[in-house]
Amino acid sequence: MRAYREILAIPGALKFCAAGLLARSGGAMMGLGIVLMVSSLYGSYGLAGALAAANGVAWAIGTAVLSNLVDRYGQRRVMYPAVVVSATMLAVVVVLALLKLPAWTLFAPIVISGATGGAPGALVRTRWNYVLDDPTRLHTAFALESTLDELTFAIGPVAATALSVGVHPVAGLVAPIVLSLVGAKLFYSQRETEPPPHPRTAADTTTSLWRRLILFVPGVAAVVAVNVLIGSMFGAIDVSVVAAATSWDARAASGVILALFSIASGLAGFWYGARTWTGVVSKRFLIGVIAMFVTAALLPFANTVVLLGAIGMLFGATVAPTLITGNTVLEKLVPTSRLTEGLSWMGTGLGIGVSIGSSVSGNLIDSSGYHAGLLAVVAFGAVAALIAAASYRTVRRHVHGEGRVTPGQPVDSPTA
Repeated sequence: MRAYREILAIPGALKFCAAGLLARSGGAMMGLGIVLMVSSLYGSYGLAGALAAANGVAWAIGTAVLSNLVDRYGQRRVMYPAVVVSATMLAVVVVLALLKLPAWTLFAPIVISGATGGAPGALVRTRWNYVLDDPTRLHTAFALESTLDELTFAIGPVAATALSVGVHPVAGLVAPIVLSLVGAKLFYSQRETEPPPHPRTAADTTTSLWRRLILFVPGVAAVVAVNVLIGSMFGAIDVSVVAAATSWDARAASGVILALFSIASGLAGFWYGARTWTGVVSKRFLIGVIAMFVTAALLPFANTVVLLGAIGMLFGATVAPTLITGNTVLEKLVPTSRLTEGLSWMGTGLGIGVSIGSSVSGNLIDSSGYHAGLLAVVAFGAVAALIAAASYRTVRRHVHGEGRVTPGQPVDSPTA
């Protein structure tokens, strides 16, 4: 705990950390909010999954573009107006749904909203990187942010479900509108901790797009691909849990179940990030992905809310450590000068995956029931484990300084 207290005592750190938490908390409600609203008002999980997928893909692509612009022009200059556009378009979606207009009218505003939403969590991490020059403290800060990410996904589903079921089906999307606008105002107004922009140089403009793509750095594509499949597991779980709870006449419990997933993940990530590790980081990443698959394989056996929640906690305990390790592996693979771009691709991969998982599971559930959606989670996990295993040698070979203990770098076995 002392390590966390020390970094939060840095001038401005607690302030931007708290504002960043608020700014991204609405994002944890988006996917489930869309599913709850559309499945209630339009009666189709397939449509709900398709809209969530459209929003997620647009977010992933938009984040990649916006992160590049942020590096060149600054966080406030790019992201403040973008967030206003995103919130406005989400409000349009809510109005169209309330009016029960044809489903196709929802796609354009949901796509624009996703494309302009950005990734506040990545921007908070960039600020930590700017205010800290100690690798050990930076690792602690990144672990803290991962834990806070899980906190939003613990509270978000419960809040979205309570609002959608207890107030109105669209209420689960009204909250993200308010949270994003208030959070953006508080976060982007903090200019003293905002990293300075880095305008494009003449060398950047003459380098070919092919050479500039971070995915062509050896090992990066494999790690990002695994992240896409992990995101697909998340997207499939969101839709499947709602469908399963609904079939058990316990729709209101879906948010609680998803919160249990995230609580377990957050606790595991908090414990994991507070310790020093030694060993082979790429091996630990492989073990984490396999553990996710093994625990996910238990989900189709759940036939009650309690059992699904219990298995979900086992699965959740494998999530945050695996994601933290994946970011550590990527940090070692990419050049330091391109770390922000690399970390953005990790988030982009998750976003694309969530969209794929939501869409695939939604259609499977419509045709074959919630059990088919849970089987999709297992299938995504199996492919992720296969890719992680197949690429292990390549990733390990290209990780910078593999097998060495470096300051602030989490590696494999805990020390006292």
